[in-house]
Formats: sequence, structure tokens, C-alpha cells
Amino acid sequence: MWRAALLLAALLSRAAKEPALEIRGRIEPAAGMTTVVLRGAEFPYAAETRSDAAGRFRFARLAPGAYTVIAYVPGAGEIRRTVVVSRALADAKGRITIVLSAEAASPGAIRERAVVSVRELAIPERALQEYSRAEKSLGRRDIEGAKRHLARALEIAPKFVAAWNYLGTIAYQSGEYEQAEKYFRTALEHEPGAFTPAVNLGGTLLSLRRFEEALKYNQYCAAERPDDALANSQLGQNYFFLGDFEQALEYLEKAKRIDPAHFSQPQLVLAEIHERRGERSRAIAELKDFLARHPESQNAEAARRWLAELQGR
Repeated sequence: MWRAALLLAALLSRAAKEPALEIRGRIEPAAGMTTVVLRGAEFPYAAETRSDAAGRFRFARLAPGAYTVIAYVPGAGEIRRTVVVSRALADAKGRITIVLSAEAASPGAIRERAVVSVRELAIPERALQEYSRAEKSLGRRDIEGAKRHLARALEIAPKFVAAWNYLGTIAYQSGEYEQAEKYFRTALEHEPGAFTPAVNLGGTLLSLRRFEEALKYNQYCAAERPDDALANSQLGQNYFFLGDFEQALEYLEKAKRIDPAHFSQPQLVLAEIHERRGERSRAIAELKDFLARHPESQNAEAARRWLAELQGR
């Protein structure tokens, strides 16, 4: 179990003093100027840009680590993909090149975004400004500054669900799971059934090893958003820790199909299941896939030792 439990540890990456890596992306087919958001998947970070008319976009001066790229394609939906920023995966100029398929956009996610937009019409402009300042602070890697701006936003608008969720995300990524749980539960009190705090609460309860309690949230999220990699990966992990390997395989494989490099690293749990079932070649394949996609992650060295152990049998 220790190998799979690596997924549930807080992953706080050490940013380089002068990060020189960048993401260069393109949306195909181009859908005009599109909003593209970049969020740290393992550590607090946020940035936003707009693609050009040809669908091209760029995020520069990035620290190594896993990020989530989110593109909001007008009339199509949301494209969400994990991008691992690593010197081992970059070209000689430190660039990670990605192509996002507009045909893979999720209409369900964009519907929720529209609902959020309507709900935020009731949020005072001053609170929205504080939220925007929090995101800019994270772009400068000023975590404490971001937390102060979010606290101010909530003083102005106590029912600001996105702000509660953001505080929860920062707490979770900082390893403060109990505090994260409180923030996500507060968000859900103000907006029962909201997908984002619900999926985040499901992940937090997994990290707290409260697997039975986590299950209802992870089941709900996977049913609500069946094309979401995180929801499927968390549900698969949940079933694994409850001892239901068949269900775990189903959802972890689905998560991997949706987002092969997903930051939850489903390959590690899949390898654990295959090894327990005596399927050594399949476990080896999963570990090789993981290392190809996450060569410099905090779990990479343990995965290499595990792989060498399996291959040496």
C-alpha cells in the first residue's frame, strides 16, 4: 500500500531560483481568441492568457512540476489537460509543446462555468477584484498574499464559493488537509452539489484516509462529470483503498485514457493492483509509462526502484 499512498502525500515542488521553462501550446482547430488558464496541480500557482487567432498560447518562466491547462473554447466547452513541465521533457530551449484538441472539449464543464458566472453576478465587484488579486499573487508565487486577498474577498462576500474553494485548494496543496476540508465544506454549504469543491473534498478525505466517507463524494463527482480525469482517478483510488480492485481498475484506466499524464498519477495504483494480482508484465508497463510521463516527479525515484525490483525477478 505504501507505493499507492505516495499519491496521497502533499507534493510541494521546489521552484528554481530562476525558472526558465515554458509551455507553448496550440488549440486545434483554432477557435479564435480563447481564454487559457494555467494552475499548479501540485503547488499553488495561477496564470491566465489569451490565445491568438490561430489558437497559439504561451506560459513562460515556469518552475518544474505538474500543471493543469484549461482552455475555455467558445461554443464548444472546456479543455482540461495535465502538462508536466520538466527539463527532461523540454527541448533545448526549455519549451514544452502541447496541442489541445477542441473536439475533446467538455460541454458539461462549460455549463457549470455559465452557472458560476450567473451566480457571481451577485458577488460585489470589490470581492471579485480581491479574487483577481489573489490569482495574480499566486502568479508571483506569493501564497500568503493570495490568502490575504481571498480572506478580504470573503469579508465582503461570505457566500463567495469560488473563494472558499480557492482557500481550500491552497491549504490542500500546502499539506493542511484538515483546514482544506473546512474550506471545501463551507463552499458546499453555500452551493450544495457544486462540482469543484465536491471533487476537492473527495480528494481531501482520501488524503485523510477517511475512505468510506470520501466514497460518496467521489461517486457523485464521477457520475456528475464522467469525462473528468480527476473525478475518475479519485474514485478509482477510493475503490483501491476499500479493496475493490475491479472497480478501481475501471475508473483508473478511464482517468488515464482521458488524461494520460494526469497529476494524480493513476499508473502507480494500477501497477500496485497488477503486481498484487501476479500480473508482473502489466505492472512493469504501468511503471514505464509513469516514468516516461513524470521523469522528475517526487515519486520517480521510488518508481525506478520498484521497476528494477520487478524486472529483476
